[in-house]
Amino acid sequence: MRVPAMTTFETFRFRALCAGVIALLPSLFAVVAAEDTPPNIVLVMTDDQGYGDLGCHGHPYLQTPNLDKLYEHSTRFVDFHVSPTCAPTRSALMSGKAPFKNGVTHTILQRDRMALSSTTIAEILQSAGYTTGIFGKWHLGDEDPYQPHNRGFDKTFIHGAGGIGQRFSGAQGDAPGTDYFDPIIKDNNRFVKTDGYCTDVFFQETLGWIKEQKDSEAPFFAYLATNAPHGPFKVAKEYSDLYKDKCREKSAAFFGMITNIDENMGLLMRKLDEWELSDNTLLIFMTDNGSSAGTYNYNMKGKKNSADEGGARVPLFMRLPGLTTAGRDVDRITRHYDLFPTLAEIAGAKIPDDLELDGRSLIPLIKDPKTDWADRNLFFHTGRWPKKGAPRQWGKGDPDPNAAKYRNFAVRNERWRLVNNELYDIENDPSQTTDVAKSHPEIASELLAAFDVWWEEVRPMMVNEDAPLDVGKPFEEQFRKQQESEGIPAWERPTL
Repeated sequence: MRVPAMTTFETFRFRALCAGVIALLPSLFAVVAAEDTPPNIVLVMTDDQGYGDLGCHGHPYLQTPNLDKLYEHSTRFVDFHVSPTCAPTRSALMSGKAPFKNGVTHTILQRDRMALSSTTIAEILQSAGYTTGIFGKWHLGDEDPYQPHNRGFDKTFIHGAGGIGQRFSGAQGDAPGTDYFDPIIKDNNRFVKTDGYCTDVFFQETLGWIKEQKDSEAPFFAYLATNAPHGPFKVAKEYSDLYKDKCREKSAAFFGMITNIDENMGLLMRKLDEWELSDNTLLIFMTDNGSSAGTYNYNMKGKKNSADEGGARVPLFMRLPGLTTAGRDVDRITRHYDLFPTLAEIAGAKIPDDLELDGRSLIPLIKDPKTDWADRNLFFHTGRWPKKGAPRQWGKGDPDPNAAKYRNFAVRNERWRLVNNELYDIENDPSQTTDVAKSHPEIASELLAAFDVWWEEVRPMMVNEDAPLDVGKPFEEQFRKQQESEGIPAWERPTL
């Protein structure tokens, strides 16, 4: 009789149980208790931290001992790519689809709003019995229908706009008077004044929520998206002083922010151990785009907002005992939208057939990095073309996306990267030192033709291009109304 193949979750439980039998009895009891539910998921994503902004990736002086430890204990995807800027990456992560298919073509000017037709991974995990929480940066629309409490998250603890204190044309604007220190945060749709540095605040709130969930029968999904190390580069002097003699002031603060993140990652991992959650929790660390203020770029060309390798290749560490393998590298090209089906499979969640995801599950590569993995073309575009009615500092010229079609785009597969009219053999020239378009014209033409087909597919889905900018700012308006309802005199309220 043929024995049916085990599902990913069944495989995880079987391997975890075998490991527990070999270990001491207390470990066995913990594994048996954990097998009743699928694993918890904690996804940490930092902002503007590039591939080279880690000690474990060879940075000559940046101190990240806790992330280095996670690196050692994880399966690492060493050719993992996101988008060149943050809101597009977040939309792909949430939806499993290319950012332009979600209408996200910019980080401001109403183009950061993830289409309401998109189903989020939080909604999919909720359908599988998960309790869900987001902590930190959302950046997929400040208007209420776009907010995470309406997109699958049970717990929300977020700042507004694309960064703490930001304010741009359109609906985007954070709470008045907020800052990186003691930020004003929207906690389950009500504003609270917090105490401490923003990254510390987000990690502490996440840990408090995880502690509340740990004894529940339901698994949890915690999405912790820090605002740091995004500019403006603000951090306690004790952190920036670590690097003041090694680089410019801006970079020193940037690295100080990363060291602070690293300390919080160490606290998170210690608490998962202390609460006996580590063996049944998938811990993920990644970043949202290339470096903004780093000094070591892993010998890659381009940083944030670039269509080159350095604009979108970022770290991805995944740790789940029984499924991932400590110290294992996966060198196949992978993408941000692959995480959606991966998390759904690990959770045992069903993905509706009509979602038509761009991503594919990473589980086969986690189990065997040498498994068959069909090559594919991945498409990049920095977007950010002009918008009619926007202030001139955000670009002038033709607001038609088609006019910017061939500006700052790329097509990448396992070997090649086409960037505008240049072609690079990434397999043999990962630093993009030599344009080989003239010696391989057939490859360049093939990739350009693939991009043309992709553009025709995504162009009708750019639903935010004509969104008006003369609208209110929901965070500011809600904050004012809350202050009025609490009887706070106008002269005591923060100003914009």
